[in-house]
Amino acid sequence: MDAAKVVDSVIARFIGTKHERDVKKLQPNVAAINALEPEIKALSDDELKARFLGLKEQVQEPLKDADPTEPTFRDLMQKAFEPVLVPAFALAREAGRRFLNMRHFDVQLIGGMVLHDGKIAEMKTGEGKTLVATLPAALNALAGRGVHIITVNDYLARRDAEWMSALYRGLGLSVGVIVHDLDDEQRRAAYGADITYGTNNEFGFDYLRDNMKYDLANCVQRGHHFAIVDEVDSILIDEARTPLIISGPAEESTDKYYKIDKIIPKLIQDIDYTLDEKHRQATLTEEGVSKCERLLSLGNLYDPAHMEVIHHVYQALRAHALYRRDVDYVVKDGEVIIVDEFTGRQMPGRRWSDGLHQAVEAKENVKIERENQTLATITFQNYFRMYKKLSGMTGTAETEAAEFAKIYNLDVVVIPTNRALIRREYPDVVYRTEKEKFEAVVNGIMQEDNSYANGIKHFHERGQPVLVGTISIEKSEAIADILKQAGVPHQVLNAKQHERESRVVAQAGRKGAVTVATNMAGRGTDILLGGNPEQMTRDHFLKNKMAMPYAAAPAVIPADGAGPDAGQPITPMVLFQHEGKIFQVPADQWKPVYEQFAQQCKAEHDEVVALGGLHILGTERHEARRIDNQLRGRAGRQGDPGSSRFFLSLEDDLMRIFGGERVKALMFRLGMTEGVPIESGLISRRIENAQKSVEAQNFDARKHLLEYDDVMNKQRETIYAIRRSALEGKDQRDYVLGIAEDVARELVNTYCPRDQHPDQWNITQFLAEVNSQFGVDAKAAGADPATLGHEQLGDAAAEGVVKRYEEKEQQFGADLMRWLERRIILDVVDSQWKDHLLSLDHLKEGIGLRGYGQKDPLVEFKKEAFVLFEDMMARIDNETIRYLFHIQMQQAERHPDEMQTRPDAQQASLPRRSSGGAQAAVASAAARASESEPQRLPEVARQLERKQQRQQKDLQYQTGPAQAEAPKPVRAGAKVGRNDPCPCGSGKKYKKCHGTTA
Repeated sequence: MDAAKVVDSVIARFIGTKHERDVKKLQPNVAAINALEPEIKALSDDELKARFLGLKEQVQEPLKDADPTEPTFRDLMQKAFEPVLVPAFALAREAGRRFLNMRHFDVQLIGGMVLHDGKIAEMKTGEGKTLVATLPAALNALAGRGVHIITVNDYLARRDAEWMSALYRGLGLSVGVIVHDLDDEQRRAAYGADITYGTNNEFGFDYLRDNMKYDLANCVQRGHHFAIVDEVDSILIDEARTPLIISGPAEESTDKYYKIDKIIPKLIQDIDYTLDEKHRQATLTEEGVSKCERLLSLGNLYDPAHMEVIHHVYQALRAHALYRRDVDYVVKDGEVIIVDEFTGRQMPGRRWSDGLHQAVEAKENVKIERENQTLATITFQNYFRMYKKLSGMTGTAETEAAEFAKIYNLDVVVIPTNRALIRREYPDVVYRTEKEKFEAVVNGIMQEDNSYANGIKHFHERGQPVLVGTISIEKSEAIADILKQAGVPHQVLNAKQHERESRVVAQAGRKGAVTVATNMAGRGTDILLGGNPEQMTRDHFLKNKMAMPYAAAPAVIPADGAGPDAGQPITPMVLFQHEGKIFQVPADQWKPVYEQFAQQCKAEHDEVVALGGLHILGTERHEARRIDNQLRGRAGRQGDPGSSRFFLSLEDDLMRIFGGERVKALMFRLGMTEGVPIESGLISRRIENAQKSVEAQNFDARKHLLEYDDVMNKQRETIYAIRRSALEGKDQRDYVLGIAEDVARELVNTYCPRDQHPDQWNITQFLAEVNSQFGVDAKAAGADPATLGHEQLGDAAAEGVVKRYEEKEQQFGADLMRWLERRIILDVVDSQWKDHLLSLDHLKEGIGLRGYGQKDPLVEFKKEAFVLFEDMMARIDNETIRYLFHIQMQQAERHPDEMQTRPDAQQASLPRRSSGGAQAAVASAAARASESEPQRLPEVARQLERKQQRQQKDLQYQTGPAQAEAPKPVRAGAKVGRNDPCPCGSGKKYKKCHGTTA
């Protein structure tokens, strides 16, 4: 044991562990809340609500003039909540008791305070995390800035919001729900509620969409102040690096794919190209490169100007040589559909990335869908770090505490259980081979008297329920086969059937039940000893067709219950999910059936408790201790008895890779023989150390990748801040004039430098550039290089540019000019940011190779990304100025339908580098909007909005990068003879059907 651990254990013995000390600090508040209970119980419903809402002013007064962007804002917020924490928690507890029939336990009050402090509360399974979240949510809602509660799926968001809404309504708070199928208006209303439930994907995509909007009124979110993340380890660690991506069709033409596709059949294998089927690669030989140059009429294929062409030649070559129709993909209704290599199922909607899918479409001569380009992206890691205060709940966070602290600055506090945990954890048993281990799992461990005990068979015969945890579907099936041979009835689950999974796992605590499941199966489902009466009630209503499909509730559940049907009493409904659909049953019908099953389960519960509760039998250690702890945590819920044991073998991945030869040698020294296991604390510790080293390795990998993400994140924040400033209608005139003067002086420095004699200045180019950039005749504006020195020329050019802009302003009117400035800045920023994202993707792909040159790839990436960003910012300045200075007043009025204003923000495609296009596009808007009637301006805006909405459907949302195609063996089908029936099933001969194109 190292010195730090020894010191920790000595301190813990005298003054308690860190978690115990954290919990102890909160006890005075718990006592104060309990002391208020009799007084608050005496309040009527209206008095309860009025008393809670009376706390609002106390919280909001000190925050009135606070700036949320200041680093001190969080501390200020916490200080404002301090005096109201005790009364707010006491009122929320009473609302739970009164309206939900659920009174918060003292440990739940502690959990609520930990969440309010912006920490992670580790609470064991069955401790009521959903109810705990209501305390900090209600308290923080008093600030009036919104509270976000993040769940792992739409069903839980809906269920929790509707379930807890009675408590919130009793306190006068409104609840919003963000689920997949809401429009912008419903989303805005849901975010406007005091407390908003939703999934991590929905919150992330809404943030990205808001930063692609063209009008502040269309944005839906209202800041990121406080979030409570349920299953925080899953969202902030397992899914942390999952990027949310919004993409749209790229602007480039699809003709190039057809053009390149025509030359590929002329290349000959082993002469013009070679194939590596194992790694799914095709490579051009020198002869092949020369032939391609000749066929495409290009001088040098590897010239930097032709980089894109060579890329598409390689993709077309792969499409022809490596991807087979009806093996890797099928063509259906004029569309190329990928076939899954593992299941053989078609995967409509999924596309290969990087131009490969388009190459296959060209090969099959079907319509080519334009390549998608990333328009906006963010990882969950970076999204959740934006919140002023972040907290989370889970059953297993302590083992990942270092990662939470370093990346999110979150402390973990272990909350004591409401009832003492009495689960017994037996030491691991280790066998020589996997076969021996599986036999022992079913038939038991050999005892000293040569008898067998503690196998699945023995637990089943005794009537004690067993949950068998495996790390893969394959292992589950191996155990199921042995159970079948032994004649033990059982249920096998794998992680593909989420719905059935939670139903079966819910009943895993019944007498004599044997359930084989992957370690993560049915996570979040309580295993109640003797059976789950709620699940039995659901099955009863479904079987008798008495459950009704769920009628979607409004996105906002108002605080006062008012709404379109406020006159009618609301029938309380019980919601549940079955096979992806949500059903509802009136509460008055549900209750008697539930009580009947609850009675039945109670009797069985007592029997199972007498037998020792649920036994967890792990068949292999997972590389993360957290997953093992989740499996163990299934037993011993709410003070129930339970036990757990892991069976291991020297052939397990973790033992083989990280235990290595030393463990093997140690086992043989301890006298290991066939069929006889070793049970030793030394081995268990060795395994735990192996797990720790894997966890550290995974953390390092995530941290390293985060450093790359941070580069893009800082750039994203800068760009989104520019957009936000324009959206909020801040006056951009000074910003535009500042850029214009800088650009004018930069042109003087470039073509008429201070350190050159005026005779050497490139006057012709200077005059041409000033005219191209500003539409100004420099000589006529008084900036004549022939008569002025360097300093005077710079001042004269800047003055001429400002004067030109003031003339524009008089011509268009100040209001329209401000509107055009905002629109054009947004347009140019979107367009350039989209191109910049593509450049960063390409940079990231090749940067790892710098390591071979003894350079740190991260440092190189930061340098080059900064250079790219600087270039982009310069382009944004130049393009904005060029568009604004080239706007012309349209003489003849045009009909609104003919107006060609800018497409939507997502496509960001004002014609670039073509001032004529920009003039035509914006001038028509100017003509309509600059007439004497000021109400013309909103009409232009409405037209733009309509155009944006039409193009919204082009956007695609995906979590995770575009799926890369995995290397697969090429399967050559049997050769079809010319006169054989065509394999397509048409009944024609091959030569008359698909053979014509072969």
